[in-house]
Amino acid sequence: MKPINLVTPAEHPFAQFVRILGKGKRGARNLTREEARAAMGMLLDGQTEESQLGAFLMLLRHKEESAEEMAGFAEAVRARLKAPPIPVDLDWPSYAGKKRHLPWFLLAAKALANGGTRILLHGGGPHTAGRMYSEQLLDTLRIPLCRNWQSVEHALNQQQLAFIPLGDWMPQLQGMIDLRNILGLRSPIHSLARILNPLGARCGLQSIFHPGYQAVHREASQLLGDSAIVIKGDGGEIEINPDVTSHLYGTANGVNWDEEWPALSALRHVKPPSLQAAHLAAFWRGEVADEYGQLAVISTVALGLRALGESRESALQRAEQLWAGRDQSLV
Repeated sequence: MKPINLVTPAEHPFAQFVRILGKGKRGARNLTREEARAAMGMLLDGQTEESQLGAFLMLLRHKEESAEEMAGFAEAVRARLKAPPIPVDLDWPSYAGKKRHLPWFLLAAKALANGGTRILLHGGGPHTAGRMYSEQLLDTLRIPLCRNWQSVEHALNQQQLAFIPLGDWMPQLQGMIDLRNILGLRSPIHSLARILNPLGARCGLQSIFHPGYQAVHREASQLLGDSAIVIKGDGGEIEINPDVTSHLYGTANGVNWDEEWPALSALRHVKPPSLQAAHLAAFWRGEVADEYGQLAVISTVALGLRALGESRESALQRAEQLWAGRDQSLV
């Protein structure tokens, strides 16, 4: 038999952050920006126990993270990034996957890149059944898959478009995302990944599906000193739904702005019976028509141009031109 331990064990340094979040309805509170930065730093540096990681993520998920917390988390990640200075126009996170409509936003990104806009796509891989993810379409749409920053720079210089998996530049965060099927819920890391903007692009695009949370993301980007546009994109991806009004939550140079984009279609389109990747490729090549896809691509291209400073009217007009003038041989 083991002897009885009569010495009180020392508290783990990370326990304070779990306690702040989980001390009950009256005692719990948000982390400060500094506390969030320190907590995420410990998680990234492997200075916590697995049980602490799970508890921390789920307490945050239940509470819903604040702008100050997200800014602190992002600062901890950025402090540990080892990315070279690579010029990028648009940071384009893709972490949700699509289930109702095809990922038309990938064609919008290709059209923008074909027109000279440098775009970094990044994502966390398939994590929920029944969804179509960007990673699954890279070969079909001939989007460069890059496994390090050097290949990202090469792809951007050659094609103005690159996709890099989160696990290749911040594997600790990918490990947290991969807990989704163990914990049964998406963790706040899905939200965090959207504001990271790892290469410091001129503007970060973000899609947040849950109503009311778009403004929180904008505030986090404002705290970080970034330029960003946050929308409620179709399926959680950065894609304008042409059937509904879209609200743009923007921030640039420390100043917030808002804009309403009316629906481009008078009637809602019926979702397709199934999602076929080949349809996207055929649509790019001009072999098939798709009214919803056409409107979704044009409006999402316009969103990218709006992020770089154009007015909505000018952006929509140039989006039509970029789409009409795309190189159909690129797919």
